[in-house]
Amino acid sequence: MKVLITAPYDEESINELNECGYEVFYKPWKDRGQPYNGEEMLELINKKNIEGVIAEIDEINASVIENASSLKFIGICRANPVNVNIEAANKKNIPVFNTPARNAQAVTELLIGNLISFYRNIISSNKWIREDNWKETNTRPYLKFRGNEVAGKKVGFVGFGAVGQTTANILKNFPADIQFYDPFVDVDEVDHRYKKVDLDVLFRTSDVISIHLPVNDSTKNLVNKDLITKMKADAVFINTARAAVVDYNSLFEVLSENKIRGAILDVFDNEPPEQLERELISLPNVLSTPHIAGASYEVENHHSRIMNENLYKWFEYKEGLNIFNQNNIVLK
Repeated sequence: MKVLITAPYDEESINELNECGYEVFYKPWKDRGQPYNGEEMLELINKKNIEGVIAEIDEINASVIENASSLKFIGICRANPVNVNIEAANKKNIPVFNTPARNAQAVTELLIGNLISFYRNIISSNKWIREDNWKETNTRPYLKFRGNEVAGKKVGFVGFGAVGQTTANILKNFPADIQFYDPFVDVDEVDHRYKKVDLDVLFRTSDVISIHLPVNDSTKNLVNKDLITKMKADAVFINTARAAVVDYNSLFEVLSENKIRGAILDVFDNEPPEQLERELISLPNVLSTPHIAGASYEVENHHSRIMNENLYKWFEYKEGLNIFNQNNIVLK
């Protein structure tokens, strides 16, 4: 089977595919500095009679799917294949593989690192010492930058999928108390120490609130003004998921009026930031990063292995796969 890979893919995983009989054509979008558009993808597919595509952010629209006569599967190296026309894939009975949890460890590590940095005043103390403010041998920095420990805090997760659970499984050992809201996760599926609560309780009682929601019709603006204004005065709000699930205007309001302790933000409604985002980022109680929570080199290794496993299972067992559109196709 001829497979076109435009996603970044590690060499070991490419070699595994070759050894399994796949003929791999590797043209990663990163080498050209931008993703392939639909016309370019279709040209690449038809030029070599490609039967399988493994992409990351390249455009695979309806025209690509309808006019690529040899295409048998589409693999997308991300959790949500928003760059694929799923309806067109369904019509042609083409499975769309995805790679959930590929960046769970990366997001977890940045989230926890930033939470510790925020609690312990790492950014401001580093700036203070770099600016040569430590003039005397005294206790001034000890008192000025004294912070808090994560241990003993109640951390609430809004959404408790792969990233949320990976983060919780580390934070519980600090130890921190874990509670979560997720209508799709039952308490008997997770650590017995985790408590499932409704959103109102979570926002009223958590010391740290961390958002882990995908964007869909039921989650857009789910974290609204009513919930945000219920947060404790010393609460920290974290969003490393998607901006669209949070009312950032209301979040800006409570932060600018110091009604909560602060926020740690990696995602924004407009990227690069526009006026509201710039004002939000400039607040002294906000620690922000430019949508890099999942940006580790290892993520590419993770998604390569997950995708290869999908292909092995598809051909051998027809079960245990990560297929985004599995309810709308018939596996052959």
